[in-house]
Amino acid sequence: MRYRHTFIPTLRHDPAEAEVVSHKLLVRAGMIRQVARGIYDFLPLGLRVVRKVEAIVREELNRAGAQEILMPAVCPAELWQESGRWEQYGKELLRIKDRHDREFCIGPTHEEIVTDIVRREIRSYRDLPLNLYQIQTKFRDEVRPRFGLMRGREFIMKDAYSFHTDLADCQREYQNMFDAYRRIFDRCGLMYRPVEADTGSIGGTLSHEFQVLAESGEDAIVSCHKCQYAANVEKAELSLSSAQPPVLSPQALTKVHTPDQRTIDEVATFLGEAPNRFIKTLVYVTDTGTVVAALIRGDQELSEAKLKTALGCQWVALADEATVVKATNAPIGFAGPIGIKATVLSDWSLRGGAHLICGANERDYHLTGLDLGREVSALTFADLRQARAGDPCPRCPDGTFTAHRGIEVGQTFYLGTKYSKALGATYQDAQGQDHLIEMGCYGIGITRTVAAAIEQNHDANGIQWPLALAPATVTIIPVNSNDETMRQAAENLYTTLLAAGVEVMLDDRDERPGVKFKDADLIGIPLRVTIGPKSLARGMVELKRRTETQSTEVTLDAAAATLVSLSRGEAVL
Repeated sequence: MRYRHTFIPTLRHDPAEAEVVSHKLLVRAGMIRQVARGIYDFLPLGLRVVRKVEAIVREELNRAGAQEILMPAVCPAELWQESGRWEQYGKELLRIKDRHDREFCIGPTHEEIVTDIVRREIRSYRDLPLNLYQIQTKFRDEVRPRFGLMRGREFIMKDAYSFHTDLADCQREYQNMFDAYRRIFDRCGLMYRPVEADTGSIGGTLSHEFQVLAESGEDAIVSCHKCQYAANVEKAELSLSSAQPPVLSPQALTKVHTPDQRTIDEVATFLGEAPNRFIKTLVYVTDTGTVVAALIRGDQELSEAKLKTALGCQWVALADEATVVKATNAPIGFAGPIGIKATVLSDWSLRGGAHLICGANERDYHLTGLDLGREVSALTFADLRQARAGDPCPRCPDGTFTAHRGIEVGQTFYLGTKYSKALGATYQDAQGQDHLIEMGCYGIGITRTVAAAIEQNHDANGIQWPLALAPATVTIIPVNSNDETMRQAAENLYTTLLAAGVEVMLDDRDERPGVKFKDADLIGIPLRVTIGPKSLARGMVELKRRTETQSTEVTLDAAAATLVSLSRGEAVL
């Protein structure tokens, strides 16, 4: 590709609306442009990167035995109503009506559609297993689209769905896809971790997220420094040995006046006490309408995923103020476990706790000297809190957690029969008996992977693409394109590399060398060849990796062969 004939509208300054590096650099490098909040145009170089990710995903999914299909972006409401998600999914589901007033949605995911295909076509156990996937544009109406491609509303995703006769075969395919995901992200050149995760709105009982490690990541994850265990902080199991509070002598329960002090930090400062002496009482409602009071220590954070698991419900949500007042007889900020009109569930870290402080279920009052076992009878305990750095690993004797930030680029789910039961997808065994089909689901955010690659690979000058994802492998920069000798040397090298199958860009613009070098660094092409007058007079050119500061001279005659080897990862400079 010739720079002069390629649409690459680079910018020198960061866009005002961009907050994270990937958003800034994708815009500045002329790869994307915003159309509306969370919706983007992909310009030529940006689209080339997207297609690189798609190609890797497609090759590995095909290698794993999955078959590509394409399902409609516009999905009828009836299928979502059958599964129950029309009501459950929330405002992220973009609902529309056609001219006949029939309801549809723009698919954020396609479990219902693909299950409908299978229930209409699959009859016998002989037709299974089956794994179908697509690469398609999705839409989720995020309340706060931000961070460019990392949290947009419209995005490109690979979603695969597998169908099986039994649990064992579904677990086999889950591992097969897990291994395929490892190959995909290895080939993309990314540092990542697979971590245990919550299943979220997709549902099911087993899930792993593939997290690209980056300081800008939205997700908090922990991993053991000794074993391979890693999980999202919402999901990470905690060792009960870390949950035992110190044994303290009894203390009288006392009501104290705390005017307008609502948060843990406010009350802790007001009373001169440490946050870890407090009980944080959080009031939730479940999908069944149950009101639940979840108790955790004041210096910890509740995991809604663990609360949902402990309760065995589909979803939980913080109660509104009216529900809180009804349960506690007080406004938000003064809830406590004594006398609350709710199902009470406590984190293990509070078991046996004494000398504690909590809300008094009365405006402007808290209780001190609380002995939880003495004051609250028949209390149920569970692992409810988010994990954090330093917590003991539950899987090995001496391991402890290290904290990381991550960007979720893929997720695998074991769905079981959630969707096959709701939509009636069955098969007949050898005896003619009907059985529900077991299902798995596997997603990769294509455009999110593009953004994550930049978050992990950049410097002050621009993008540093991994070789496999770069819009081109080599950029050739003649210092003066008007000089016949330099121009001809660049043209010859360009033609030779193209013939060898190397993706190469020739910067044939009539621009100053500094402009060309700045654009090359900004765009992030991995290998740069500079053809200058002094080196060329000696029959040499300069080769430089984007990730390195020093260049290396090679002969013009050897440059093509060297670049071909470098582009294939077969040589080093």
